[in-house]
Amino acid sequence: MKRSVLTRYRIMAYVTGVLLVLLTLGVIAKYVLDIDGASGFTSVVGIAHGWLYIVYLVVAFDLGAKAKWPVKRQIWVLLAGTVPTAAFFVERKVSREVEPLIAAAAAEPVSA
Repeated sequence: MKRSVLTRYRIMAYVTGVLLVLLTLGVIAKYVLDIDGASGFTSVVGIAHGWLYIVYLVVAFDLGAKAKWPVKRQIWVLLAGTVPTAAFFVERKVSREVEPLIAAAAAEPVSA
């Protein structure tokens, strides 16, 4: 496994997590605090999160396939982008577990 696979996952996990936190704050501002302008903000952030979550799914699935995770583990990581702040915690755990796989792959001799 290459480091770039993990890097792509980490970037998308952070982007998805930040957008989901912003979306949650926007929804609170719109419906609970009744702040003017929160509706437009919520719409824009919601659309951005929706599209980038699809990219996150593809990248996370790619990482899981290359790390040979079981299906339950894969689903757990894929759903992390739907719970506010969960993506940050899951990303740290996944990074710690995948780093040794990357190091092991880098240490293996390349056969011609």
